[in-house]
Amino acid sequence: MNQGRTIFSQLLDFLPRDEFRRCVRRYNGDHKLKTFSCFDQYLCMAFAQLTGRESLRDVEACLRAFGPKLYHAGFRCKRIARNTLANANSVRPWQIFADFAQHLIAEATKLYADTDLGFDLDNTIYALDSTTIDLCLSLFPWATFRRTKSAIKMHTLLNLKGAIPEFVLISEGSVHDVNILDELLIAPAAIYLLDRGYLDFARLYRIDQAGAFFITRAKSNTACQRIYSNPVDKTTGLVCDQTVRLSNFYAAKDYPDQLRRIRYNDPDTDNRLVFLTNLFHVPAMTVALLYRARWMVELFFKWIKQHLRIRRFFGTTANAVKTQIWIAVSVYVLVAIVKKQLAPERNLYTLLQILSVSLFEKMPIVRAFSQTQPETTKQQYPIQLSLFNL
Repeated sequence: MNQGRTIFSQLLDFLPRDEFRRCVRRYNGDHKLKTFSCFDQYLCMAFAQLTGRESLRDVEACLRAFGPKLYHAGFRCKRIARNTLANANSVRPWQIFADFAQHLIAEATKLYADTDLGFDLDNTIYALDSTTIDLCLSLFPWATFRRTKSAIKMHTLLNLKGAIPEFVLISEGSVHDVNILDELLIAPAAIYLLDRGYLDFARLYRIDQAGAFFITRAKSNTACQRIYSNPVDKTTGLVCDQTVRLSNFYAAKDYPDQLRRIRYNDPDTDNRLVFLTNLFHVPAMTVALLYRARWMVELFFKWIKQHLRIRRFFGTTANAVKTQIWIAVSVYVLVAIVKKQLAPERNLYTLLQILSVSLFEKMPIVRAFSQTQPETTKQQYPIQLSLFNL
């Protein structure tokens, strides 16, 4: 690879430019634009995500400091203005970057399809959850949440193979999590790991009828009638493994089939967990371990809030907020793709830390991601005279 190119320019080689142009044409994003294109907008926001910029003025100052390096990094706009970037984020359709992120997600899903999660299962395993991002009510009045504050929710369906977010929906904070189940396209034979906030038996029955499986936690008032009990090894933390039927009239009407109820004492937290699932063909301990893997989506939210700039937004309109979030997701997936192809032994956090301080360094990106340090240059004069003649 050419050592004269910046790392940022080499990183852009992994972006499918043709697909980005198709997304732009689909929504007429570059209509009547002369200088600052949608791709320049994407590069500016990606730079802000990777380097941790705090404001549009910060982005403007840093990009102007690089001067002629911007052209060699992929920018075609000679001068980046704060007002131009702010207007682009507020006006240009956020769907451009959402569609492009979905294309990157599809590529990453293929790359991580052979990842071993440690379960002897061929099913695709998803974890569904949401995170709330608090906002200022006076600046974001459209993001309804509570009477005194605003917020948005980022609903994410995470494929545990590679921790790739295959479905992302951004809504106002007042939208309840269970409503997102209506937006999902259920994949047959897939396993969905759900928190108690998604306990709606009519929607769970729709997952069952689609040929998929779910694992969720029962609430304290979930009434069930035991039909059969399977033997369990109580030394593993399992308390019981039962086949049950819902005894509440309305719940039984929404879910008329049998369910599996598993009680488990978590040895790490000493909490008793009660699982409800339609997954009958796996051991009870596997069900408990599968639900524990749901915490990968919590780690994903924690990681993306800490290392991608979605807690401080560069605009106050709904379009600007969604644009920034979708570009943040696409940057996350892009780094995951690069990791799989160039540095599978490194973690995403390490790669992002490297990129944050070396985007405009002129060196091969493989060397930047390598764990081994480059050999020191040999001295120009290997034979050196002794200072003291003994």
